[in-house]
Amino acid sequence: MHQLVNALNLQAMNLPALFVRTPEAGKRFIEFFTANIRNANTRRAYTRATLDFAAWCDQAGLTALEDIEPVHVAAYIETLQSRLSAPSVKQNLAAIRMLFDWLVVGQQLAVNPAAAVRGPRYSVKKGKTPVLSAEEARLLLDSIDTGTPMGRRDHALISLMVYTFARVGAVIKMRVEDVYIQGRRTWVRLHEKGGKRHEMPCHHNLEASLERYLDVTGLRGQPKAVLFPTAPGKSGALTDRALQQHEVYRMIRRRVLTAGIGTAAGCHTFRATGITEYLRNGGKLEVAQQMANHESARTTGLYDRRNDLVNLDEVERIII
Repeated sequence: MHQLVNALNLQAMNLPALFVRTPEAGKRFIEFFTANIRNANTRRAYTRATLDFAAWCDQAGLTALEDIEPVHVAAYIETLQSRLSAPSVKQNLAAIRMLFDWLVVGQQLAVNPAAAVRGPRYSVKKGKTPVLSAEEARLLLDSIDTGTPMGRRDHALISLMVYTFARVGAVIKMRVEDVYIQGRRTWVRLHEKGGKRHEMPCHHNLEASLERYLDVTGLRGQPKAVLFPTAPGKSGALTDRALQQHEVYRMIRRRVLTAGIGTAAGCHTFRATGITEYLRNGGKLEVAQQMANHESARTTGLYDRRNDLVNLDEVERIII
């Protein structure tokens, strides 16, 4: 074990001294992020949260894990509340709590000092994700020049997120073989968070967009190729590298501005837009939950913006 820890060269990795004062604690700290957390986004967020906490402890003169008590964690959470939103504070506390749990299980600490600390109360009935109206979504899709492979790609990608409520993280993982025929209809296979596989039949508009995209680009004959590759430079030629989430976001912002849409749309906008329009046209919440692959119908309800229109109509009754 000691040889493995030494091989990791902990000090050279600039890890916080608080968590690497002994080789065993340092190894356990690294394992928390490499072996225990598999989602890359969660790993980045939790790394940032724990490093910030370690820096605060260093400034407070807390140099050993055994010195940290619940009152210290609570004091740190109080400082976060003055500059971060409640959900961000709760995420930071969750990261600290989980890390200390991991250290307790690994016998580096006797008790978890964050276990008894409560985060801020936070309740939300409607999400903050910007949503497009059906007319805006149609305008956006129609504004895309599909005369180029990149235009076809962008049209198919946005259509996929609108009509399947897919997360962008699942979309960029797709390969050509994840678009397939079943029962004379095109289906898509999405690889969602937690290793879950989610399959959805295609809306006829999505089916047409995907079929044209695969035909024009020649991807249909490459089942193992990434479905939505990058297209760097002015040529617009597709590569064999999958788009990353930040690249999809930039593409969406560019397409939205070109279409003359003022809504600050992002990657998650199309998930909320699709769910809202489905429910507005008589869809059932429990079916929307299944289509969106949500664990809870309450989560699906956060994407339902049908009441926005009702509220706007009521506001317009104020005739002055």
